[in-house]
Amino acid sequence: MRVVVPSLLSLFLLSSSAWAVENTATQPQAAAPTGTTAPATTQKPTTSQPAAKPAPVNLNQPAPIMELTPAQIAQKKAEEDARIKALVKNQLTRMQQLEKANLDALAQNQALQLKNDNLNVQVQVLQSERSAQIFMYGAATMGVGVLIGFLLAGYIYTKRRRQW
Repeated sequence: MRVVVPSLLSLFLLSSSAWAVENTATQPQAAAPTGTTAPATTQKPTTSQPAAKPAPVNLNQPAPIMELTPAQIAQKKAEEDARIKALVKNQLTRMQQLEKANLDALAQNQALQLKNDNLNVQVQVLQSERSAQIFMYGAATMGVGVLIGFLLAGYIYTKRRRQW
């Protein structure tokens, strides 16, 4: 396809009637009379010929490609291969860095989850200890209250017996 398009384009340009224009600019000069000084002969400007119109550009066809030598093609292919290899190497190193960062993040996440679980257990222990402590304070308060009640009841009872 690359060879066909330039070939057809050159065939079209060579066979076009716009390129086959004859040059009629030469006119015969009038003979100079003998015995007079050389008259100034002026040539009339040539009639303007119709300008050759360039072939219309077809935007659907690709632009003609310059012919490259096999050495240039091989060099461009080698440059393209080197560029692709560099991109692949760059992508590989970036992927390895991302994998390492991902593993580090996963390890850190797991460590933080373990720490969070430990803190949750500590909170539950502290809450149960606090409720047990409050229960013990309540029991001690009731015990002291019962003891004071018995002492007061015994004191009041013995005081009444003495009065009789």
